[in-house]
Amino acid sequence: MSRVGKYPVEVPSGVQVSVAGGVLTTKGKLGELKLPLSGHVAVDVADGKVAVKPVGTEAQARMMWGTTRSLIASMVKGVSEGFSKTLEISGTGYRAAVQGKNLVMNLGYSHDIVYAIPEGIKITTPRPTAVTVEGIDKQRVGQVALDIRSFRKPEPYKGKGVRYETETIRRKEGKKK
Repeated sequence: MSRVGKYPVEVPSGVQVSVAGGVLTTKGKLGELKLPLSGHVAVDVADGKVAVKPVGTEAQARMMWGTTRSLIASMVKGVSEGFSKTLEISGTGYRAAVQGKNLVMNLGYSHDIVYAIPEGIKITTPRPTAVTVEGIDKQRVGQVALDIRSFRKPEPYKGKGVRYETETIRRKEGKKK
């Protein structure tokens, strides 16, 4: 039995949730998100809460029960508050800047890396060594942050590269003379 799926999702004021034609739609001050629903779960919207129930007792229905509830909770939070991830750039001469609809990064290669900012994502650089990725879709924000990090992953000897703000790099000891 799903421990996550049992609890209904609270819908804050200013957010509208509706189910029509097998698609759940959430609207809030930051935007609108849609989720196609599986046939293994039934979603009920009432009294400012969204309840998810499995249809049947097979394993697939129990799996989708908790997954669907978590996706709905992320959608509600996304349209009301939004999601953000901060990346730190460390290394001599490493920097990033937003130019128009592109993020231009100098990460120690012979050329600058130009990353086109996707629709629905806002990227800012509060300082040259920090990049903030914001948006309403939790999965897309995480994927964009991962794409940016993958251009120069942090290395364990000097700690140079792009890392998440909360990430700690496990440092290794270098060669000894």
